[in-house]
Amino acid sequence: MYDYLKGHLVSKQTNSYRGSHIVLEVNNIGYLIHTGKSTIERIEEDNIKIYVALNHKEDSMSLTGFLTKEERDIFNILQSVSGIGVKLALLILDEFSISELIDIMIREDFKELSRAKGVGAKVAQKIILELKDKLINWSNVTPVDVSDIEITKEVPQDSIVEVQSVLISLGYSANEAKGAIKEILNYKKDCTKTEDILKYALEYLSKMV
Repeated sequence: MYDYLKGHLVSKQTNSYRGSHIVLEVNNIGYLIHTGKSTIERIEEDNIKIYVALNHKEDSMSLTGFLTKEERDIFNILQSVSGIGVKLALLILDEFSISELIDIMIREDFKELSRAKGVGAKVAQKIILELKDKLINWSNVTPVDVSDIEITKEVPQDSIVEVQSVLISLGYSANEAKGAIKEILNYKKDCTKTEDILKYALEYLSKMV
């Protein structure tokens, strides 16, 4: 229904009976948007663009917002795990950046994931078990052609495929993923690890929006 809202920040609250939230005024309408503390801490301007997810329950509807569409998309993916609701998904995203969270999935490090408030070892294992294939769909991805990239260090093909797979799972097109990966490998010669390539690729793509 909504992709993003752009407007004037009226207020932001981290300690409220409604939970952490902001109020955003768009065309004389004030939208109450739930969000994580880490998002609120990063808001520095009065006029902002917030990517939103519509949460629909039997007796209510609410909006949850993020500063990047990647965070919004990961939030939606997290909620696809049975037992993971809005509150727990936000707590996980408060604890980890997108690149950190995806790296945890790739390494299947449930102990690291259980650092997030409200996530025990069993829940962490369940999240990784259900989400890894959604984030990295090996069978449907054709590896990026990097033959025209001049790089000084060899980058493992598996790393490129993993990064491309994650970017596509987040909604980027194959061309966008390819362009980001090429950009990173061209200009960051020391960037060879999967988590580093992914981190810089996400930063690059976020600036292209």
